[in-house]
Amino acid sequence: MPTVIAGNLRGRVLRTPRGRRTRPTSARVREAIFGVLAHHRTHSCDLLGAHVLDLFAGSGGLGIEALSRSASHAHFVERDRNAIRALRQNLADLGLGEKSTVWPMGARSALERIARTGARFDLVLADPPYADIHSTKDLLSRLEETQMLLPGGLLVLERSAGGADLSLAGMAAPMVRRWGDTEALFFRHD
Repeated sequence: MPTVIAGNLRGRVLRTPRGRRTRPTSARVREAIFGVLAHHRTHSCDLLGAHVLDLFAGSGGLGIEALSRSASHAHFVERDRNAIRALRQNLADLGLGEKSTVWPMGARSALERIARTGARFDLVLADPPYADIHSTKDLLSRLEETQMLLPGGLLVLERSAGGADLSLAGMAAPMVRRWGDTEALFFRHD
């Protein structure tokens, strides 16, 4: 069972949905991503009081890690019913109900609805299905169009290692970090 890596919830167990429809981010990759966010000279993100959007959240491992490390609120977007069940149970078990909002729908619909609320984010974490990079790029462009990512904010996109170069309008060229067969692209909104 995966656990929270650091912060005030360190060591707490996270439930994951049964089956193979969702792919939880490994502890190694979560630790590495948050290490970059905490310490990198140009691509760090102060999580104290941060507002976080976790797209394709699965059981919530990335967003919960951010909350454990002092983010003030996280929005979780997930459409798979089993993953939503595990996500809601994790948030309840960890006492994070008041610090979280769950959007039980596809990412496109969620982005449209979240945009209407006026919410803006310091950090966006996206762990989409690896095979669907074209619709992922479209969704991330939609994120830029809605201006939900605050100036200076970060977008972290997890994907299969070795993918094609990816650029997004309004974002600096990404910093890429690779761990085995997984890589993360860190985009800064300048």
